[in-house]
Amino acid sequence: MTDKIDTKTRHVTRAGGNIFADLGFEPAEAAALKAKSQGEIERTKAMKEVLMVEIATWMKEGGLKQEKAAQILHVSRPRVSDVVNKKTEKFTIDALVGMVITIGKKVKLVVE
Repeated sequence: MTDKIDTKTRHVTRAGGNIFADLGFEPAEAAALKAKSQGEIERTKAMKEVLMVEIATWMKEGGLKQEKAAQILHVSRPRVSDVVNKKTEKFTIDALVGMVITIGKKVKLVVE
């Protein structure tokens, strides 16, 4: 006999909602947590965009088409398109750092 796994959805936080409020945090704390997490998301997105600009600039300066860049970076051509179009949600920072290193650039992490 197999036990059925309960996969019923009981609650969905609407887009733009506050997951922290839905989890039961007090309104002020929920708002603060949401603001903090949104700030972290924006900082991560900005870091990814910096790395993507480096790759796109390398392509432009080298006169590289996406297909050739994909071969050099060891990724598919659609992945290169995603970089050029700054689709940050499709990449981790480490994947982008790896690409930047592959094109011969150094990446420095500064903690202040």
